[in-house]
Amino acid sequence: MDRQYSERPHSHTSASKMASAASCNPRISSHVSTSTKNPSYLKVPQDSVHRDRRQHPATILLCKSQSSQAALVPKEHQMFMEEAYNAAICFKMFRDMSDSDPLHLKYIIKKIKNMARRSPNLVLETIHDYFTDNPEISNRHKFRLFRALESVIEATDFLEEIWKETFMQLALENMTKSTELEDGYQDAASDVLVAICRHSWRTVAQYLETELLTGVFPHRSLLYVMGVLTSDDGVLTQEDRAGWEEQVTQMAVNSVPFLNTDVWSKELLRALTKPSQTHQEQSPEKAFLFTYYGLMLQAEENSSTVRTHLQTLLETSHQWPKQREGIALTVGLAAARHLDDVWAVLDQFGRSAPIKWSLHSFSLKVLARLRWRWASSTVPLAYGQVAAKAKAHFLPWVDNVLSRMVFYFHYSSWDETLKQSFLTAAQTLMAAIGRGEGAHSYEFSQASELLECLMVLLEKEPQDVLCTPSRQQALHVASSLCKLRPPIDSERKSRLLATCLRSVLALPLLDTLQKHSCLFLEPPDIQALYHKTMEALDLLLQSLITQNPTAEELHFLLSSIYVWLASEKAHERQRAVRCCTGLLKFLRHNPCLDPKEDLKRVGQLVGMLAILCQDPNRPTQQSSLEGLGHLYYLLTHRTDRQPTVPRSWPAEDAQREPQALQELSQPGEDGTPLWSSGDQNVPGPAQQEPASVEGHIFQLPSSQAIKEIMNHLSLAELTDLLWTAVHDLGSASPFRVQAAADILLAVVREHGAKLDTVANLGRAVHLRLCSLRVPQAKENALLAITLLARNHAPELVATFLDFSLPLDSHAFRLWRALGAEQPLSHLVLAALLAWLHERPLPLGSNHSPQPKEKTYLRSLAAMNTLHELQFAREFKAAVLEAYPELLLALLTQMHYVLELGVPGAPPPRQPAVEATPSPQSTSLEALKSLLSTTGHWHDFAHLELRGTWGLFCSAHTYPQGVGLLARAMVQNHCRQIPAVLGQLLPRLQSQEERERKVAVLILTEFLYSPALLQVLPKQAVLTMLARGLRDPSAEVRVWSLQGLGNTLFHPEKGSLLRGQLPPFLDGLFQNSEPVVVRLMGTVSEVLHCLGTHGAGAQSLSVAINARSFFDDERDKIRAAAMALFGDLVAAMGNRALSGLRTQVHQSMVPLLLHLKDPCPAVTTQAKFTFYRCAELLHWRLRHTLFCTLAWERGLSARHFLWTCLMSHSQEEFGIHLAQALSYLHSRHRHVKTWAALFIGYTICYHPQAVSQMVTAMDTNLLLCTFEDLKTDPEPGIREFATRQLSFLPEVSARPQH
Repeated sequence: MDRQYSERPHSHTSASKMASAASCNPRISSHVSTSTKNPSYLKVPQDSVHRDRRQHPATILLCKSQSSQAALVPKEHQMFMEEAYNAAICFKMFRDMSDSDPLHLKYIIKKIKNMARRSPNLVLETIHDYFTDNPEISNRHKFRLFRALESVIEATDFLEEIWKETFMQLALENMTKSTELEDGYQDAASDVLVAICRHSWRTVAQYLETELLTGVFPHRSLLYVMGVLTSDDGVLTQEDRAGWEEQVTQMAVNSVPFLNTDVWSKELLRALTKPSQTHQEQSPEKAFLFTYYGLMLQAEENSSTVRTHLQTLLETSHQWPKQREGIALTVGLAAARHLDDVWAVLDQFGRSAPIKWSLHSFSLKVLARLRWRWASSTVPLAYGQVAAKAKAHFLPWVDNVLSRMVFYFHYSSWDETLKQSFLTAAQTLMAAIGRGEGAHSYEFSQASELLECLMVLLEKEPQDVLCTPSRQQALHVASSLCKLRPPIDSERKSRLLATCLRSVLALPLLDTLQKHSCLFLEPPDIQALYHKTMEALDLLLQSLITQNPTAEELHFLLSSIYVWLASEKAHERQRAVRCCTGLLKFLRHNPCLDPKEDLKRVGQLVGMLAILCQDPNRPTQQSSLEGLGHLYYLLTHRTDRQPTVPRSWPAEDAQREPQALQELSQPGEDGTPLWSSGDQNVPGPAQQEPASVEGHIFQLPSSQAIKEIMNHLSLAELTDLLWTAVHDLGSASPFRVQAAADILLAVVREHGAKLDTVANLGRAVHLRLCSLRVPQAKENALLAITLLARNHAPELVATFLDFSLPLDSHAFRLWRALGAEQPLSHLVLAALLAWLHERPLPLGSNHSPQPKEKTYLRSLAAMNTLHELQFAREFKAAVLEAYPELLLALLTQMHYVLELGVPGAPPPRQPAVEATPSPQSTSLEALKSLLSTTGHWHDFAHLELRGTWGLFCSAHTYPQGVGLLARAMVQNHCRQIPAVLGQLLPRLQSQEERERKVAVLILTEFLYSPALLQVLPKQAVLTMLARGLRDPSAEVRVWSLQGLGNTLFHPEKGSLLRGQLPPFLDGLFQNSEPVVVRLMGTVSEVLHCLGTHGAGAQSLSVAINARSFFDDERDKIRAAAMALFGDLVAAMGNRALSGLRTQVHQSMVPLLLHLKDPCPAVTTQAKFTFYRCAELLHWRLRHTLFCTLAWERGLSARHFLWTCLMSHSQEEFGIHLAQALSYLHSRHRHVKTWAALFIGYTICYHPQAVSQMVTAMDTNLLLCTFEDLKTDPEPGIREFATRQLSFLPEVSARPQH
């Protein structure tokens, strides 16, 4: 309605409304005509009203625009009309309060308060007149008017005396009035008196004192007013409150006689024990009475009286929390002057029956006495108040109080009541101790026991709920206890930190905590609780570091937080990093640490924070970066150096430190503050003070900031940082693994050259590499190894050897990383060769001493590693370049393994006991791979097809194996012979016998190579061999002597040897199998001794005689004959005669078919001889041919061999077919089968030619053979035979031309 008047100009309509409102209001009519209705004590001076009008010419209800007619009205009349209008509106609002609903009532009171701020006297006069003119209004209406009057007086800046007296009288008349509204009506009237106290408290206080000291126990409303004045800080100013408290104390002194008045004392006790409407809050009158009672007892001189009253008070009900707190307050106030008496009363009460009942389990009888149920909770509260009020006089009693509090904590029935009482008492006690000036000179022996209670309390707190301030209270008490003497021992401090951190940091997310509180009728402010709890935890950490400001203590505190920094839960990490950052910030702005003292394990702290800079949680990232900034400040000031701003960052950027942190309060993409992720609505990081020179660190990306900090770390700290990163490589969190790998790489890249724990680092990286599942992190870790190898290759090689026996895939990747850079691969290979040369023998081998730290294992590991690295592309070039040295080293290593006596591979047809290859087999495989991976497959093929590898497995046959390898190199004209010769010279003079043996064996074979004399003069070779005759080793002397007898030095021996060939050949036809085999071996040896001179024309005779024994029934003779033929072909090389070539062509089919000979020795010799013949005939695809001969077994391999033979021997087609047909009569089933297959392939691809050459007898033989093959165990052969049986008749039926 007022809005309507304010929005329209005055008109006749509005004027009529105003007149009607005025006629309804007697108060307004009194302004028009003089009225005499007001009583004498309620008369209002008119000048004050007019003064108020002059001060407030317009009200909120006055129209802003005036009509032209109103403008003609005289000014005073216009003001009068405006006042009358406003008074009418105010009067109407008072009237409407009678039946308004609560929402509308609240609106009316607000409007009245706004009006009172502009025209207070007008509103006060109106409400006064309303009370006067309407005495019949209901009590409920008056109740509402009192609330409005209270608001008006509070809103008034100045209250004139007349109004003070008027409304004070009005309040006093209604304060003691009994209505249906009970205490509510009296409290409303009393609140008017309280509002008047804001303007003139002394007048009210004087009246209250007079009423209090009459000797009659005061009415409840008077106590209510005094209670509000005492408890409400907003009523009186600080100066007025001090005066009021002084007056209350004096009133208490004056009331002491009433303690001995039985009626007054009983009324007091009745008022104190009267149940409150709500037990959660203490009524003002009871709160005042507890205080006033304590002050009276404090002023009482008679100790007996004090004890009597206290005992009586303690025997009242302890059922409600506020009642217990009030009792404790009274006891504490009395203790200010009667400490001994209070102590005695409490001690006696502690031994009383009620306390015993409350300490034990309740029976049904005791449960009925609820007034005593929580009596044991009152005693700790009382002790706390005694400490608070007795102040410094109480310090000698503290240990006794602590022991009693601990006793009640442990032996009372545990519930929320005990917990809150205990915490409240402990806080009060700690506050009292903190205020005591002499507290630092005392040692409190019971403080540690109280800490134990706090830890128990925190452990019992539900971990998924935060609905009470218990946690923060316990943390505050713990912080205070940490400041007392004696200091807390390390073990208890560690448990305290662990308990406190777990209790706070492990809480669920803030949203979850708020959901848990939705079931409460009055839900607590979870956000405020959480924030205060976190602050309490920060305060505990700060208290601990303040009491012991050392680097060791800082490391101790941070170490307790580290486990939470590594938590799998994002919100726990976020809270932990904020705690850590807060502590560092505190130390930065409160420099209590000695700047000359080095921080402990600072590298670990840098590592933890740096890893969290890559946390998926944005607030955690920012807090971590902030923490690094504070740590950077501490580091730069620790070293007494002013940090400089990097050149890439202008100096003025150092003045913008807060900008990076201010971004935390900016909304993210989802509209929420960046710091609110995880624990929403939690206050973000505090704003920074003006930036210092170190502020540039906040402007850098996290990776650059970490590098900047690393520049201020010592070598030990860098090592610590490195180990922190390595440790987190094993984390289950992908982001931590990636961050750790990034840090590892950064440290190595920037400071790898000066690191001194490379060996241990290499071992640790290998262990972590086994569990790394993040590809990029694994690549970074390997790259770090590559960078480390630039300066620490020998150390890393020695370290990696420790876990390279056997060599797993992860170790292999580390070796590849070592050689990722071309110069490093050569360096690594050289280091491996050096370790390979470390070959000490265990005790008992030629009286050699026991090797230290099993050095021989590293030699074996080096061999194992070299074997694997031959297949790594990173080492291809290095291996190829080091081929001569590697060849000799591996041959020597094989001899060393035989000397060690390490068990070799399991015998044939016996399964291996271990999956790990033996050193013997590894050394052999290393030699094989060296030949095959470096392009020397011709030499490899010679040894593989001849079955030479088995010779290296025995010390007896080892020299023969080395000789055959060297012979293969000579026969294949290996290009590495000159380089190998260069490596032989120093080895011939080596201190190791095994090296000299290998060198002599190879040298004696190289005597047959034309490349020898290109490297060494003949005389030099003679000198070396002659020196070998004086070697301590008998084997070396023998082999040197054999070398000296070579045809290179005695050309005349060639003709002599050739002259011996005919008798030897004649002896081949003797009946004695051993003689024949031995003669064939002798002929082979003669051919070898002839070397490049060869057998000349006798070669054809040797070939014919050898071929004649290919199908001998005796296995050894067949094998020896094929070996002799192969040696002949190998010895002739490219100098083969035409006749010999014919013999070679004619031997191909027999050799091919004998690949399936039942005798393994025959099969082996057939393979080698067949391959040597193919080399002599210059077949293509010789490598494929070698692989097929060596390892293929199926029909496809047979078909390939048939194809090679037929494609290179078309002129001998008929001879081959005839030879194959003859083998159909073989008594060896597999040879016969292979012959049938050979003929079958020929029939399929050359049917016309076969039809012309095969007779009917041959066809029948073939049909019988294929019919037999239909029952062959191999399915492929059975199918092939079936097809041939259907195809062969067609071929036979074709006309022959």
